[in-house]
Amino acid sequence: MSNKKRSIWMQVCFCFLFPGILSAQTSSPILEFLPEQATGIKEKKVVFAKEQMVAGANRYISQAGASILNQGGNAVDAAIASAIMVTLVEPQSAGIGGGGFILYFDKKQHILTSFDGRETAPQVVTENLFIDQMGRPLSYPDAVNNGRSVGVPGLLKALELMHQKYGRLPWQELFAPTIELAERGFEVSSRLSQLVQKDPFLAYSENAKTYFYSSSGTSIQTGQILINIPLANALKKIAKYGAHVFYEGQMAKEIVLAVGRHPRPGVLNEDDLKKYRAVERDVVCGPYRTLRVCGMSPPSSGGITLLQILGILESFPMTTYSPTSYQGIHYFSEAGRLAYADRDIYIADPSFGKVPVKELLAPGYLAQRAKLIRSDISMKQATAGEFVTQQSKLGIDQSAEFPSTSHLSIVDRQGNAVSMTLSVAAAFGSRIMVNGFFLNNEMTDFSFVPEQNGVKIFNRVEPGKRPRSAMAPVMIFDSNDQLKMVIGSAGGPAIINYVAKTIIGVIDGGLNIQEAIALPNIGSRNIETDLEISRLPLGTINQLKFMGHPIKEWEMNSGTQGIWIDHRGLWGGVDPRREGVVLGQ
Repeated sequence: MSNKKRSIWMQVCFCFLFPGILSAQTSSPILEFLPEQATGIKEKKVVFAKEQMVAGANRYISQAGASILNQGGNAVDAAIASAIMVTLVEPQSAGIGGGGFILYFDKKQHILTSFDGRETAPQVVTENLFIDQMGRPLSYPDAVNNGRSVGVPGLLKALELMHQKYGRLPWQELFAPTIELAERGFEVSSRLSQLVQKDPFLAYSENAKTYFYSSSGTSIQTGQILINIPLANALKKIAKYGAHVFYEGQMAKEIVLAVGRHPRPGVLNEDDLKKYRAVERDVVCGPYRTLRVCGMSPPSSGGITLLQILGILESFPMTTYSPTSYQGIHYFSEAGRLAYADRDIYIADPSFGKVPVKELLAPGYLAQRAKLIRSDISMKQATAGEFVTQQSKLGIDQSAEFPSTSHLSIVDRQGNAVSMTLSVAAAFGSRIMVNGFFLNNEMTDFSFVPEQNGVKIFNRVEPGKRPRSAMAPVMIFDSNDQLKMVIGSAGGPAIINYVAKTIIGVIDGGLNIQEAIALPNIGSRNIETDLEISRLPLGTINQLKFMGHPIKEWEMNSGTQGIWIDHRGLWGGVDPRREGVVLGQ
């Protein structure tokens, strides 16, 4: 890339520091329910290390993983320790009461695999789970604050399965950092404090109220030391006896009781927990420029939809457009429209129907879809591609899907790597707190309505089914099959766009990983053209409007953590919109 082109790309990397200079827009943020509210932006600098690296969403999370690596653990061990720490210090985002998706790369054996720890629907649910007595779908807040929103947690089973196959240190040792900190107390971050203050529902949950509020009704403050003995006790049992004590016996009874005692009780039972199984799955891969991009297969839509966006953009010279140019945003958002249109029909739990993976990722199909993009005008809303075997059978999904998530990117000294995205769904999940952790509300990732115009929706609620997800842990390899990037993000259904934007920033823009993560968030989920509020020049926005783009400016609150690998070593970046930290050696 020429110095001039790189300069154009660079101009926008830190524009979030000077929003008033770049835009005179007075648009309000979106009114829809956000996964986690924004809590400010702080400049981050790229971090370099020679041998190993952990990029996590919070300093305690990264420290837990780094400490395990320093004790001789591998990337799997570090990822487990960091994921358990998320439960304590980032309870609004993820934890053992939720689920997640994990990519693992074993360099010596040259194995790339994935682990599905997605929640499952209880066995006695019906497809009308979120339909009220008048036959109307519930509002998202009503559905979330409801015992029926809780799916069977899957994270622990996925972590245990991964550890049994690829871990090095004893399982019990991986829980020690979190147990110790839960008993000693951790310092409440500004982000956690703000999210507790802003949440309108926590005070109505008895356990959460006791944990987060003083007797006088004051919520926790930044810098306060917070102790979580119930969580420490639960983790001690899981560390000593294995994940099965979470899914059977007293702990399972307490989870079921908490769901059943909710003012709007759910139908989760002990047998649901006992029968839960994590699944090791093949990854999905596809080309982008000279690289091979690999991601999670269904029930996550992250891998397929990301590969579709990148595959469509293969037809356009993205190196010539800065991400703040109207041309760059135009092509990126149009590709997103096409990919999300397919996602909303064809991707769901593969155990409940055929997902046409090969057809969706076929180079000829993606080239055909790219031809639908005009250079001068937005299509506004795309329609899904047609596959003879399925088009007539499926309706368009109508799920709320605002998952609150956390992401970890880890590379160890041996070159092994983990990309893990984990979630409890909305901020603080269902707000049901038991044994010091929150239970998820991932059932709201199903379509609220089971059919459309008499046609069944693939992602409808069914017993034992895993709801579709946007989580997109990704790894990228060069033409010599050497690992180049480990990346993923938090941020709801826009996760896929956040990851795609970063990949394009590095591959096409020549930016370092931190610069690319810091770029303004853009894209489309086949609704509006999403733009991060106050981050783009007014002229660019007006040009997009002239081209027919339906613009929505809002606080696109991503949470991206990534690692780039070259001949010099490891380069780590974290999202300036959150409180992530990179630690390396």
